[in-house]
Amino acid sequence: MPEQTITIGHKEFTVACQAGEEDYLIAAAEMLDAEARTLLDQIGRVPAERMLLMAGLMLADKTAAAEDRARTLDAELADARAEIARLHARPEPEPRRVEVPVVPEDVTDALTELAARAEAVAADLEARGRG
Repeated sequence: MPEQTITIGHKEFTVACQAGEEDYLIAAAEMLDAEARTLLDQIGRVPAERMLLMAGLMLADKTAAAEDRARTLDAELADARAEIARLHARPEPEPRRVEVPVVPEDVTDALTELAARAEAVAADLEARGRG
């Protein structure tokens, strides 16, 4: 079983761990050390047992808060998934009838006739202007 030397609150400890778990031990020790150093900065010199107890409690408090938040997020995720399922299950909306206004044929014919007359008048005026 490999042994690892870790530092918590300026104190060194030798700890045994399972092979391959060294990185996890070091990461956990760094988290505990950060809490211990915070404690030492606030309180000053503290016996090792008390420092470890307080740092452990501070980490436990952070862990409990993170677990509460994770449970809240899990519940929100479950609600979101239920809403998505409800929306997928609802029936398709009925198609709406859309009416597009159409210009009546007699109006189109009248406009075509007016355009033809306007072109004839323009052509007549052009012819008189040249001659």
